[in-house]
Amino acid sequence: MVKIRLARGGAKKKPFYSIVATDSRKRRDSAYIERIGYFNPVARGQEVRLTIEEERLEYWTSKGAQITDRVKQLIKEFRDPSIREKRIAVQQVRAEAVAARLATEAKAKADEVAAAEAEEAAAKEAEIKAKAAAEAEAASVEETPAEEVSEEEKPAE
Repeated sequence: MVKIRLARGGAKKKPFYSIVATDSRKRRDSAYIERIGYFNPVARGQEVRLTIEEERLEYWTSKGAQITDRVKQLIKEFRDPSIREKRIAVQQVRAEAVAARLATEAKAKADEVAAAEAEEAAAKEAEIKAKAAAEAEAASVEETPAEEVSEEEKPAE
């Protein structure tokens, strides 16, 4: 008996499924008669999530091929545009949320850097003012004449 089912491919923790027509006695990922489409459950952004060649699907079902439950769900999703649109809308909302979170993190980091730079500038300015005050004080000490000591206060020689 011919079945239309998923055959797993892809790397560990990154699945990729081919939709295949195969003999039901064969192993899941072994040789198949024909590849009808594919399903990428971890598709992101512009990657295509699901593709099915409908003519070949109709051909195999007309020959008596049985379709597994999961492939039936995928076919329904592929044929019904509202399901696809809902999935795309959900993906867009998630992408916008991630973008907003990244933007707030970047803004917080920029604010932190700006605050640190302002703190450094204030410290340098305070240091410059302190040096200027010290120099002004030293200059005022040098400019003030020593008080003249009267003769009465002079020590006896």
